[in-house]
Amino acid sequence: MSALEVIAAKRAHLVRLANEGGAAGEQQAILSMEQWIPRPKGLGLRVLLEELAATGIVIKASSFDALALPFPVELTDRVQVRACLPAITFVEIKAANQQRVKPGFGGFFFALTESEIAAADELGSRHRVALFNKLTQEIMLTSVSEILARTKSMNWQVSVQL
Repeated sequence: MSALEVIAAKRAHLVRLANEGGAAGEQQAILSMEQWIPRPKGLGLRVLLEELAATGIVIKASSFDALALPFPVELTDRVQVRACLPAITFVEIKAANQQRVKPGFGGFFFALTESEIAAADELGSRHRVALFNKLTQEIMLTSVSEILARTKSMNWQVSVQL
């Protein structure tokens, strides 16, 4: 294997680890919170988003990672979802695993997507961002507006798919 092939293989490995590490951090955070469940899939997700849209709130499925439920809800049951919707909190999880992240999440660098920001705007207090440090197990519930208020620097980017 040439030096360039080693570098290319290493980069591909790092990309895989970054993607898997983010998902693992989300799962770890969800498991640490008693009333949280992962974002539903299939029919449960469709019913949830359709019932939310019926109240005038339209968000993308990718704008949250978990739901905070005050009590068990059968997400495929439209009547139950409709009745419980005002009590459901949509949670976006941002996981850190770098040594440079300080207590209180100083030094934590992460991205907020357009759909996450839009969901926070639409849902108001029913949208939370969970900052989770995989190394220390620290978790902080905050909001997009609170994050933007304490931001030290901001770099805007455009993500494209070809």
